[in-house]
Amino acid sequence: MTELVANAAKHTGCSRISVSVDRQEASVWVGGRDSSRALPCRTEPEGQAESGYGLCLVESLSSRWGVDWAPFGKWVWFALRTATP
Repeated sequence: MTELVANAAKHTGCSRISVSVDRQEASVWVGGRDSSRALPCRTEPEGQAESGYGLCLVESLSSRWGVDWAPFGKWVWFALRTATP
């Protein structure tokens, strides 16, 4: 979640970011909403870069992630699989 919030704070210029967590049957859905229409951009950091790893981490740790448009911006979200309910 901190990666999504940090990316929204750094790259969108939005003053308000909403966070939501939802327990589903076999996963946990985590999302961050901001008012920007700009899509997140997954990059491949080079060498000893100090930033640029956020979405790489989200992608490697989650079962899936994506972006859903909202009436006033977007949700950037990921899902984590859980043990059988």
